[in-house]
Amino acid sequence: MMNLSRTSAVELATRIKQRDISPVEVLDAHLETIAVQNPKFNAIVTLAEDKARLAAKAAEAAVLNHETLGPLHGLPVVIKDVTLTAGIRTTYGSPLYKDFVPAEDAAVVVRLRRAGAIILGKTNTPEFATGANTVNELFGATRNPWNPELSPAGSSGGSAVAVASGMVPIAHGTDFGCSVRIPASFCGIVGVRTTGGLIPNEGMRLPWDAGQVHGPLARSAEDAALMLDGMTGLDPFWPVSATPPWQSALAEVERTDNARGVRIAYVSDISGLGVDPDVDDLCRIAARGLEDEGAIVDDIVFDVSEGIDAYKVLRGQWMVGQQLERLPMLPEFGPNLAGNIRDGLKLTVEDIAQAETVREKIWKKFCDVLSRYDFLLTPTAPVTPYPIEKSFPDMIGGKRLENYIDWVASNFLVTLVGFPAGSAPCGKTNTGLPVGLQIIGPRFSEPRILGLSKLVRRRTPVGWPTFAG
Repeated sequence: MMNLSRTSAVELATRIKQRDISPVEVLDAHLETIAVQNPKFNAIVTLAEDKARLAAKAAEAAVLNHETLGPLHGLPVVIKDVTLTAGIRTTYGSPLYKDFVPAEDAAVVVRLRRAGAIILGKTNTPEFATGANTVNELFGATRNPWNPELSPAGSSGGSAVAVASGMVPIAHGTDFGCSVRIPASFCGIVGVRTTGGLIPNEGMRLPWDAGQVHGPLARSAEDAALMLDGMTGLDPFWPVSATPPWQSALAEVERTDNARGVRIAYVSDISGLGVDPDVDDLCRIAARGLEDEGAIVDDIVFDVSEGIDAYKVLRGQWMVGQQLERLPMLPEFGPNLAGNIRDGLKLTVEDIAQAETVREKIWKKFCDVLSRYDFLLTPTAPVTPYPIEKSFPDMIGGKRLENYIDWVASNFLVTLVGFPAGSAPCGKTNTGLPVGLQIIGPRFSEPRILGLSKLVRRRTPVGWPTFAG
């Protein structure tokens, strides 16, 4: 008997359509895994079992009736708890919303349902996704399945842990700074920050903003591509929506069998803040290993550290915009969220204009590199998972950090310019912790990023998390 909760999303979807297994069987297997794993790791904070069972039965009937099935038909999926889900509690990780149940789904959830996904629950996140450690006053901390004493990072840590430990085959995340990529790295799975506009962001404030995006978390590049196929597509009413220039991300990833002729640039550190040597060593070895797949790999110098302060300014503006209607609640917010908003309120128009000028310079630097190379590779995170009691790692390569956001600069500098990026597991340290390789490409290159992720993961499999047995 196959272990359905350790089976890939692609295989589950295929076998459901072939009537080898039923959506109800798949749901039951994952509910059994949740019962064992979730008390250890605290990844899923709201479980919608009854609604999911009804949806699974309807999905089973659709198969038996030979109805047209979506790419995610019958697959259980969990949604990050900052994204609206009709009839399922959405708390934003805040005690102020502990009993809030939306009447409508966010656009991305509508798409997942239409693709056949079964919404099984909501995953933990720091308050309003503001934090690099998945912990909040309402639900406490989410723990890393490779070592429960360590953090899965944030802010999509709950989704990453749910996938890595087998509670679901695929999960939803959001990414503004690092929130899909670093949890994927810390949990030894694949995660993708998508091109802004590829997935409509309705349900979130600031519809013209392309900084906050949705993205998939999965145990393989193929599974991430499958989920991407269920999330993308033009929305004529979303102001920055775009049609993906591919028919199927999964089909493109499945066709990828080598990297022949692919031009790759490797950079240890794009932020100037440093990287731990063991992390850099694994990432460099993984990048160089792609030469055996036919790629051309160069080590280059690429420093965009001048974008750090610009990102912080634009992030502050974004924080105020997101929470504008909630500003009267500011004294009731947790210190991290409140501090970010207060920083944003101090900004001037001149600060924002200057930050945009710097953003343009950084964008041109990325464009120059990505015109000469197909991909830019760099460590996803500069460190390995850190103790869960810490809000952020306070040291990188022996250098002390001042605040919780600087250590994710290698991620948010990509967000700053709007390019997609994925994290692929590329090995484990001597202490048995996974490390992720960040793969950055031009806009709408998600299938190619995932194709390269497939090759990296194939060459450096990390296996199953130590504590998720």
